[in-house]
Amino acid sequence: MRNFTITNYLLVFVFLFVAGHIDAQIIFKPDLGGSSSFSSACASPIFNTFSVRFGFNEGAINTASNQFILELSDETGSFSNPEILFTSVTGDITASPATVTFSLPTTAAGEGYKVRVKSTSPGSTGPSSDAFPAYYKFQDAAFTINNLNETAVYCAGGSYLLTIDNPGEADNDSPLQYPTLTFNWFRETSETTSVFVAEGASLEVSEPGTYFVRTNYGSCSESSFSRSNRVTVSQATSGGSTSVSSSLGNPFCAGQGLTTLTATSGVGYQWFKDGNEIEGATNQTYETNESGLYSVSVSLGICETSGSIDLDANQFDSSIDVEEIPAVNLLPSEGGLNVTVTDDADTPEYEWYLNGTLITSANSDSYEATQVGSYKVVIKQTVGCVSSKEYLFDIQETFPDVENIPNLISPNGDGVNDTWVIPKAYISGTNTEIVLISSQGEIVFQTNDYQNNWPVTELNFKDVNPVYYYIITTENQQTKKGSITVIK
Repeated sequence: MRNFTITNYLLVFVFLFVAGHIDAQIIFKPDLGGSSSFSSACASPIFNTFSVRFGFNEGAINTASNQFILELSDETGSFSNPEILFTSVTGDITASPATVTFSLPTTAAGEGYKVRVKSTSPGSTGPSSDAFPAYYKFQDAAFTINNLNETAVYCAGGSYLLTIDNPGEADNDSPLQYPTLTFNWFRETSETTSVFVAEGASLEVSEPGTYFVRTNYGSCSESSFSRSNRVTVSQATSGGSTSVSSSLGNPFCAGQGLTTLTATSGVGYQWFKDGNEIEGATNQTYETNESGLYSVSVSLGICETSGSIDLDANQFDSSIDVEEIPAVNLLPSEGGLNVTVTDDADTPEYEWYLNGTLITSANSDSYEATQVGSYKVVIKQTVGCVSSKEYLFDIQETFPDVENIPNLISPNGDGVNDTWVIPKAYISGTNTEIVLISSQGEIVFQTNDYQNNWPVTELNFKDVNPVYYYIITTENQQTKKGSITVIK
């Protein structure tokens, strides 16, 4: 008979102890996600399905009466008050390994969650999983800040308050409606990078830059859609400039309706068009469908700034080769005046009007006018941005048949009585000499081929209306004399 030493007894004891513990382990450490593992559980109303795979000792489980239970710790990994994520049907899971799916509770928000598996027959608790971040993103949509204004300005030495817009509307699911949420503000450092600035529902900005805010979902923030528009904040001094935006772009299609011009945020506003104040336009926005140079003066409290936009309400260029109103075009003494418009409109149509009546036979880009009167041509772009432009012009006779020699003219560019127009008996073709003399006795104009075009250059005077004297001598030496008073 072989004698056992103390060492032999110790070896047998260790073997039996280890074997007993191996047999006693019923459930093994869970594997997050099974074949498709996850490092963080980022749930939302449109996605909340995750899986866990775990192994177990099949021989130690009473498969006919057993249930497996999946538990979730708190955000620190503690199971002192676990939340049940899944309970299997009695006797449903019989083979190892097994995979179960679960949904995160809407209260999940932390970086150190764990899961573990328990059995009921026999009652046993397996080891916990590795820690993982878990967040339920119950607000996971883009939202707005600064009333969606892309720019903001503050005075030197001051600051500007950026805030999240609230309350939420149909197109703006404001995260402020969810009181448990927190927010992180960032400033862009390049087109693709940014730095964290501060936490909170608002941000006091005193450094120029482009800012935005994200809902704070920890490690799940990068995969979240819950972020704001960007706002570029600049510093202004009195007399500085700022930007003005058009909601429909520039140029914009007037056929789409009014475009909204928006100035940077301030405490007071006044809008102008082509340098003229627009009465009642004292809000941050102004709606229009007309082209023009729009500008706005913005009061920032302790300083003022201004901005402008050269708004184009059409998406094609055009021009006309005659003088527009208030200037006057003269009808040639023989034939007509050929008028042509040039444009780059897409599939254009043309309409010509005389004294407000459509000229039905005129539908091309040119027209030969043979009558005096007030004309209008309309160019219509019929493809793409359906829009139109119009030009107004007047045509008068070069040598109208007037009865008397006028003694008063007003060369102010309004198209009425701008030049000294005399009867046809004395104009070009009659070999009549026209002499005009100033009140100082100086001959200022002399011709035998008068074109009804005096004064041919601008007459400069301020207070006193000058008087000129004329001498008209016909070919048969008949003479007429008189005076001409020039007024503005």
